[in-house]
Amino acid sequence: FTLAPKSSGINAEYGDYPDGDVEEVFMLDFVASTTGLFGETITHHLVEGGDKIPVTSENKHEFVAKYVDYVINTSVSKQFDQFKKGFDMVASHSPLKAWFRPEELEKLIVGTPALDFKALQGVTRYDNGYSADTDVVKWFWEITHSMTDDDKSKFLAFSTGCGLAPVGGMGEMTFVIVKNGGDSERLPTAHTCFNVLLLPEYSSKEKLQKKLYLAIQHFEGFGMI
Repeated sequence: FTLAPKSSGINAEYGDYPDGDVEEVFMLDFVASTTGLFGETITHHLVEGGDKIPVTSENKHEFVAKYVDYVINTSVSKQFDQFKKGFDMVASHSPLKAWFRPEELEKLIVGTPALDFKALQGVTRYDNGYSADTDVVKWFWEITHSMTDDDKSKFLAFSTGCGLAPVGGMGEMTFVIVKNGGDSERLPTAHTCFNVLLLPEYSSKEKLQKKLYLAIQHFEGFGMI
């Protein structure tokens, strides 16, 4: 589980701050503030009368613990309770609980972060004039094999809709690279429901790399490039 950057920095900023002038530097009390759906500020007392208890060198670790507990538990308790209720409706009479440990069920539903692109290359099919021997296809695999793990995850999310590998690994996937016309200024596109990458036959490896990285970095939401 990963906290939002602002929350994950709480311990480093407050908890690890040298003793002495914590109260004067941060001027905090035992209150957490969040923003509501309509932009309003919502205040939550971390302890009873928290607005009257300053954060000091003596209680800073208690503040961090209560703040983090509020962020990951209390603040989302209503939403989590509804999720748990729905999950229990599905799983309470299912053999899932008997068959899988929690971490195994997570992999089954969400996937695994272990991204083996050589395994993906081994099961990839080509269509509309491409083959494993086409120059742009060779360049494509050279580029993706050299990507960082983060960029590999982004590419997978761009082309399949999920940045994680399925249970069994990427060798269990279906993946197709389709020729999408000749050399072009267009970016690569994808049919994520079918794990299909539409790739123009770019004239050079450098051009392919530029277009591919633009695509995977800007594929979420709407925008102009």
